Amino acid sequence: MTPKLSVTIITYNEAANIRRTLESVKWADEIVIVDSGSSDGTVEICREFTDKVFHQDWPGFAKQKNFAIGRSEGDWVLSLDADEPIEPALADEIRGIISSPGSFDGYRIPRKTIFLGKQIKHGGWYPDYNLRLFKRGKGRFEERAVHEAMRVSGDVGKTLHAILHYAYPDLASYLTSINRYSSLAVDVMDVKGISAFMTSWMNILFRPVLTFVLKYFFRLGFLDGKHGLVLNLFHSYYVLAKYAKAWEHRNGRGHGA
Repeated sequence: MTPKLSVTIITYNEAANIRRTLESVKWADEIVIVDSGSSDGTVEICREFTDKVFHQDWPGFAKQKNFAIGRSEGDWVLSLDADEPIEPALADEIRGIISSPGSFDGYRIPRKTIFLGKQIKHGGWYPDYNLRLFKRGKGRFEERAVHEAMRVSGDVGKTLHAILHYAYPDLASYLTSINRYSSLAVDVMDVKGISAFMTSWMNILFRPVLTFVLKYFFRLGFLDGKHGLVLNLFHSYYVLAKYAKAWEHRNGRGHGA
């Protein structure tokens, strides 16, 4: 019997993205959606593609994704974000992987970041491998506040074809993301302990600058033109926001998004 594939996606007000992603995986044996209270029609769109739409109040990225995995029943699981449709060639590749007896236990999949309508190919933004495909019972997201990571028990391979990441459709959404993720990053830093060095003026000044120099010059981000310039400047601003908020927090002030 051919192994079954479950696709799991978590959502919150993703009406602008979710249909494109669901169209790309509608061939899967099962699609599992976990929504945390969308009010923009996301749930209604999801129900056009699957009857496995669950609600859970937001507990954090990793816990929500693990909850979705727990509600799936396939032999293999493909975990996607709502803004991550897959290439048709990746769909064919996944079909081959799950039907092969010699497959690895998990697979890292490259992502093509689409920024303001253009794929970003340099600056470390591609191939950006992420562990997303795994055999049932072999994978689980490590539970932390931000930048959740999949852990797979067993051997891990890589796919040739990619996920498309429509991360930031406009600059306003990117700024909102920077504010949110920089605050979550401070929560992670706080658990480990925020040192005086981490919040020193030299660290706050030079980390963003060095981040930009590394990504834009050494990793050839300038080859992506104006899109590359703006994206890497914004990413450097994220680094500034993270360490400035850590300094703010260490001095007894808030850092809420």
